[in-house]
Amino acid sequence: MTDQDIRTAEPRRPGPGRDAVRMPGTGRFRDLAPGRRRALAYTLAATAALLLTGTVWIAVTALLARSELLGAQRDLEALKQSLTTASAHGSPRDRERAVRSAAAHAARAHRLTTGPAWYTAAHLPFLGDPLRTVRGAAYAADRLSGDVLSPLAHTLPMPAPGSRGGGVSGALVSFEKHAPDVIRAAHVATQVQADVHALPRSTWLPTADRARAALAQQIDRLAPLMTDASVAARVLPPMLGTQGERRYFLAFQNVAEARGTGGLPGAFAVLRADRGHLSFERFGNNTEIEKDAAKADVDLGPEFAARYRGSDPAHVWPNSSMSPHFPYAARIWAAAWREHTGEKVDGAIAVDPVTLSRFLRVTGPAHMADGTELTADNVVDLTERVSYARYEDVARRKAFFVDAARAAAGPLMAAADDVRRLPALLVAGYDAQQNGRLKVWSAHAEEQRVLETRPYSGTLPDTPGPFAGLVVNNAAGSKLDYYLDRSLVWEATGCVAGQHAVTATVTLTNRAPTSGLPGYVTLRADQPPYRTRPGDNRLLVSYYAGTGATLTGATLDGRPVPLAPSVERRHSVFTLDLELPARSHRTLVLHLLEPRAEGTPTLLRQPLLTPLRATVKPGGACGA
Repeated sequence: MTDQDIRTAEPRRPGPGRDAVRMPGTGRFRDLAPGRRRALAYTLAATAALLLTGTVWIAVTALLARSELLGAQRDLEALKQSLTTASAHGSPRDRERAVRSAAAHAARAHRLTTGPAWYTAAHLPFLGDPLRTVRGAAYAADRLSGDVLSPLAHTLPMPAPGSRGGGVSGALVSFEKHAPDVIRAAHVATQVQADVHALPRSTWLPTADRARAALAQQIDRLAPLMTDASVAARVLPPMLGTQGERRYFLAFQNVAEARGTGGLPGAFAVLRADRGHLSFERFGNNTEIEKDAAKADVDLGPEFAARYRGSDPAHVWPNSSMSPHFPYAARIWAAAWREHTGEKVDGAIAVDPVTLSRFLRVTGPAHMADGTELTADNVVDLTERVSYARYEDVARRKAFFVDAARAAAGPLMAAADDVRRLPALLVAGYDAQQNGRLKVWSAHAEEQRVLETRPYSGTLPDTPGPFAGLVVNNAAGSKLDYYLDRSLVWEATGCVAGQHAVTATVTLTNRAPTSGLPGYVTLRADQPPYRTRPGDNRLLVSYYAGTGATLTGATLDGRPVPLAPSVERRHSVFTLDLELPARSHRTLVLHLLEPRAEGTPTLLRQPLLTPLRATVKPGGACGA
C-alpha cells in the first residue's frame, strides 16, 4: 500500500472547517452530561474557595504570629534590660515571669504557623519561601524560649523576700543542680542556630528576610553564650571550691604599657574560693615579686624560648605577658608566686581597668583610703593617666594602684554575695571576657582542657585556617600606649600557584602630646642611640598569620622593610622594631601567601585601651 493509499484510507470525521484550530480537550466540558458538569463545577468552586480560605487563613495567622513574636521580643528585651542593670526588689521573679511570658508568646506563634495550610504553602516552589522562613522563625523562637531560656530561669537562686544573701554560693548550688539542663539547652541553641541559617535568605518578601536576618543575629550571639554556660556548668563548681578550697593569682594589667595579653602585670591579689564564698587574701605590686620571678622554674618549650629570645619572659616579670597566648603568662605567674611564697595557686586570672569599670557600673563607687572615689567613669583615667601626674614618687604611685585594687574589691565582693545584683555582675564579666579583658587559666589539666575551647581562656588557637593578628609590645619602657590607636585591614587579593595572596595593612598612630606629660610616662628605659623627644614611643609590632604562611614582601610608609620571622603555636609571625614619634602615624604593609585563606579569618584582638579597628575583605577558594 502506498502513502497515498494510506491517506485516502483514513476515515473523515465531521467537524469545523479546515481552517479552524481545535486545542486538545476543547469542548469536553460541554460534552459531559449535565449532572457531571454540575459536579465538576462544584468541585472547581470548592477548590477555589479552599485556596482562598487557605490564603486568608495564612494571612490572618501570619499577622497573629507576628504579634506573638513581637510580644516575645518585648519580654526578652525587658529581660535583657533587667540583667544588665542592678535592678530593685523582686527582679529575679520579674525575670522568671518575663521568660515564661516570652515562652508562651513564642509557643502560640509556633502553633499559629503549623497545620496543613502552612505546611503545604511553605513547600511551594518560590512562592513558599517566605512562608517557610516565617514558619521556621516561629519554631526557632519557640525552642529558644522554651528549651533554652526557660531552663536558665531556674539556674540562679531565688531570694527570699527582703533577702540579699546567697550570691555566688547560692548560685553555685543551683548551678550544680541544673547543670544537665544547661548543657542540654546549649545543645538546643546550637541546633536552632544551624536551623535558622538553613532558612531561605532571600525571598520575594523583604519583611520575612529581615526577620530571618534579625533572628540569625540574635541566635549567633546566644549560641556562644550558651556554650560558655555549658562549659561553666562543667568546670565552675570545682573552680569555686565545691571539692576543696581554691586560690587564684589575680593580675591587674596596666594597658598604658602594652603587652601581648593586654598590659604589663602591675598590682596583684590572691583570690580565695571556698564552696562559692569568695574573698581576697592578699594584695601586692610587681616590685615585691620581680626578684623571685627571676628564679622561677618554668619551661614553656623551645619554640617559646626561640620566639622571645633576648626578652626572657619566663624570668623577667615586666615581660611575662609578652605572648598573646594567656596560658604562658599564667604559668609564669604561678611559678613566680610559688618561688616567692612557697605556695601553689590553682589558676590565674587577668583583668584591666576597663574590666573594673564594668564591675563598678554594677556595684557603684568604691572609696580609697585617701578619700579618692573610684567610679565606672573615672577608674580608667585615674589608674592609666592621672596617677602618673599625681605621684612623682614611684613607690607612692605603685601603692596607689594597690589601694585602688583593694578599694574596688570591697563592693565587688559585696555584689557577688547579693543574689539580686549577681546577674548584672555576671553580664559585666561576660562582656569583659568577650573583649579579651578578662582571662582565666586553671592549673588543673582537665579543667584547662575544657576552658581552652572558649575565648576567656585567652588561648592563641593553633588550628589551620585564615588568621590575622596584630600584637604590639611596648619596647620603650614608657606608659605611652594610653595614646595608641591601631587599625588592621586584611584583604585576600588573589591566588598564586594554588595559594592565597593576602595583604595586611597595619596603621599605628601615636596621639601623645609632645609636651606636658609627666616624666615617668615619657621615660625611655630603652636608651636608644638616636635622638628622641618626650612623647616618642617604640613598639615591637608582630603580625600573626595563618599556619604555613610566607612573607613575600613588606613596606613601611611605602619603603621596603625587613621583618624578623618566627613561629608561635604554628602561626607564622613577622615582627618589626618600630619607632613611633609623638603626633605621628606609620603604615606597615605585609604581602603574604597563605595555604588556607578562603573565607573570613579568625581575628586576634589585643585588648588595649583603644580597641583595634579591623576590616576584613575575604576572597574565594584557590584551585590546586
